[in-house]
Amino acid sequence: MKGRLHSIETFGAVDGPGIRTVFFMQGCPARCLYCHNPDSWSLDGGERDIEIPEILHWAERGRPYHGEKGGVTFSGGEPLLQGEFLAEAIRALHGIGIKSAIDTSGTYVDEYTEAAIAECDLVLLDIKHTDAERFEIIAGRKQDTLFQLIDLINKHDKHVWIRNVVVPDINDTEEDIEALNEFIKKVRHVDKVELLGYHTMAVNKYGKLGITYRLKGVPAMDGERLAQLRALVRVPSAE
Repeated sequence: MKGRLHSIETFGAVDGPGIRTVFFMQGCPARCLYCHNPDSWSLDGGERDIEIPEILHWAERGRPYHGEKGGVTFSGGEPLLQGEFLAEAIRALHGIGIKSAIDTSGTYVDEYTEAAIAECDLVLLDIKHTDAERFEIIAGRKQDTLFQLIDLINKHDKHVWIRNVVVPDINDTEEDIEALNEFIKKVRHVDKVELLGYHTMAVNKYGKLGITYRLKGVPAMDGERLAQLRALVRVPSAE
C-alpha cells in the first residue's frame, strides 16, 4: 500500500507531545484562507509516494529522540484523505511500539476515517470556527465533517489536542474564545487547547504558485493580544 507524501520532518516539536517524526501527507479538500502549505492541496502533487516500510524506517530513526511522550504524527495537507493508508501505517507502528497522532483539519470524513481514528493514540483537531457559516468561509468546506469526526473521536474514546488559528477581525474577540470554550465541551477527552497566532509567512509562496492570497493586508496576530486570549481558554478536563 502506498501513500502520497508532501514532506517529512524528523525532529518535530510542535505537532504533539514530545519530539515527533512528522509525515506531512499530500492532498487536502479544504482551501483555508490562511493555509501556509497551498502546495499540499493537490493529491497528485507532493514529493513522492511512500510505503509503510519506509514509514517504519523513519520512525525507527527518530525513536532515540522520542522519549516517553514522543512518536509519529501524520499531518498534511489533510491526512484523513488517505485514511486507509493511515490506519495500516499506524497499526504497523504499534507493532514496533511507536505511538501515533493524527493532525486533522476536521474537513474530511470517508469510509476509512473511523479505522484511522480507532488506530491512533491522539488526535490534534483544528477548530476553524465554532460558527457554521464562518467555518465554511474560512475552510471552503461545510462544518458537518467536524461533527462527524468528533462523534468518531468520542466513540473510540480518543484523547484530543484542540488547535485554533486566531486571525485579526475573524476570531480574535473574547466572545470568540468563550464560544470555543463551549464548543470543545462536545469532545470527551480534551488534554490541551492551543491558540495559534495567524502569520503571513506564506504570502510569497502563494505568489510563486500563482494563487491569490485572500487575506492580503491582514496583519499577523499581535503576540500580546494572543496571550490575553490564551488566558481565557478553559480546558474542559481541567475544570
